[in-house]
Amino acid sequence: MASAAVTSFIVFTPFFFLILNKSAAHYIPCSESLVEIAQGKHISHCKKLTTLGVEFGWEVSKHDERQIDILVSKRLNNAEMMWLAWGVNPQVRPQMVGTRAIIGIRQLNGSAGAKTYNITADTKLGCRLQPSEIDVQVKNMSLDYVASFDYLTLHATIVLPSIYNISRLNHVWQVGYGAQGAEPAMHPTALQNFDSTETIDLKNGSAQHVGGFERRLRKVHGVLNIIGWGTFLPAGVIIARYFPYPLELGAYRYHLHVACQIIGYNLGVVGWSIGLWLGQASKEYKFKVHRIFSIFIFTFTTLQVLALRWKPHKTDDYRKYWNMYHHFLGYALLAVISLNIFHGIDILKPDHSWKRAYVGILGVFGVIVTALEIFTWAKYLTEDKKPKTDPRPRPGPGNPKPGSGRAAAAAAETQPPT
Repeated sequence: MASAAVTSFIVFTPFFFLILNKSAAHYIPCSESLVEIAQGKHISHCKKLTTLGVEFGWEVSKHDERQIDILVSKRLNNAEMMWLAWGVNPQVRPQMVGTRAIIGIRQLNGSAGAKTYNITADTKLGCRLQPSEIDVQVKNMSLDYVASFDYLTLHATIVLPSIYNISRLNHVWQVGYGAQGAEPAMHPTALQNFDSTETIDLKNGSAQHVGGFERRLRKVHGVLNIIGWGTFLPAGVIIARYFPYPLELGAYRYHLHVACQIIGYNLGVVGWSIGLWLGQASKEYKFKVHRIFSIFIFTFTTLQVLALRWKPHKTDDYRKYWNMYHHFLGYALLAVISLNIFHGIDILKPDHSWKRAYVGILGVFGVIVTALEIFTWAKYLTEDKKPKTDPRPRPGPGNPKPGSGRAAAAAAETQPPT
């Protein structure tokens, strides 16, 4: 009952976090460096976009709200980024297909330029993307590298047709690392590249993110698996490995081991189920390695947990072989779990605190295991050097030597009569 209550608390806490964040504001002001660049171009509104480290500034004309100055920027941080894109989409949902885009390309020789592109379904299929006319009037396009701040900036003045509404403007942004002339190469296929869309209100900067619920579910999926499979399961293994010796807990050791395994398994299964749903719901991306590892982990952790009910008795001849298999599989699972958690963090690409937190968890486990292992071997070697006493009674007045007359007489006296 207690373990079920703890499990329920840990499972539902992230979901409360999910619900509370559903209506959170997403307006984060730009960095000071970009604010300074934007002010030089008479742009007063500026916000950080949700993905790819891109920042977006805009200024709506006081005389015509359809005319907008835009500034799209990204800090390079020594990356060899070659193109930066931004566009608007007149369809119901913000998406890549149907976007009228401005793409600025920085060539290897240092030259840079910007052109307009019409993103079609053929582009998504991998066809070449060539400059083309779009139904949005674009003036004063330029791509500049601001060396003092290490920013690549795309600036333009656009005039939107009447079908666009600046209070609900679907816009898309993207970055890429290769180009051939005026033809940008395919951008990376990470989650952030597919999530780089939103519907923005240019009057106040508020935005609605398509797929925001899925993005929050990914975080819940990651947190549950890090806590369940990445924390409770290793803790249960440590208890089983070290707490019968040198730290004696008696019957509590088994109960602690089982509690950690059950809580960790339940949290991991919930997180795994969310991950399966996210995989089925996504049409743009598939992460096969992460999926294969997760199925392997679920299958064999289930097999390990079933051992609580179905395992050979201690008196069975093959119990020692089952113990070897159970221990080996448990250690192998811990290794695969760690690899898959790191892989998942690389896919999700949250802030660096996620990876630091998990590395910290592994570090704590490493210190505990090292200390207990040293203590175990030190105690074993110390006890091994102690002189061993013979449990048989030593010869004396009350204990005659075997084979002596007194011993034979004593033995004869104890024989039953015939």
